[in-house]
Amino acid sequence: MIHVSFFSVEIGGFQLDGFSDSIPQLIKEEGKEAGEISIILCTDEELLTLNQTHLQHDYFTDILTFDYTIDPYISGDLYVSYDRIRENASAFSVSVDEELHRVVFHGVLHLLGYNDKTDGEKTQMLIKENYYLSKLFHVKH
Repeated sequence: MIHVSFFSVEIGGFQLDGFSDSIPQLIKEEGKEAGEISIILCTDEELLTLNQTHLQHDYFTDILTFDYTIDPYISGDLYVSYDRIRENASAFSVSVDEELHRVVFHGVLHLLGYNDKTDGEKTQMLIKENYYLSKLFHVKH
């Protein structure tokens, strides 16, 4: 089951209903089953605090993924920065909705075991993100 919530204050402007269908489809195509996945929207400052507290990283990011997967059920919490989504959307000349989907799909791919530490992993992750955006986001919009 997919849950969407807000960390401390509700942030408007997102179309969130598409995730309940697209995330399970992505996970199924990767050969796994969707468990409990929470998408929590927050501000840059809130995500920075989580990044510092849990990962000892002192920088802004667009998403933090906390993995609770018990194979074959993919589960976790995806904390997403509203501020980063808006800035990235502007920088990449895409809609906020598309950038939100890219970042959430990126987090789900992490839950599925994909990494992005090396150049090769980053390339593979980007290919997967683009594939699922094309298949699960662009088809519906």
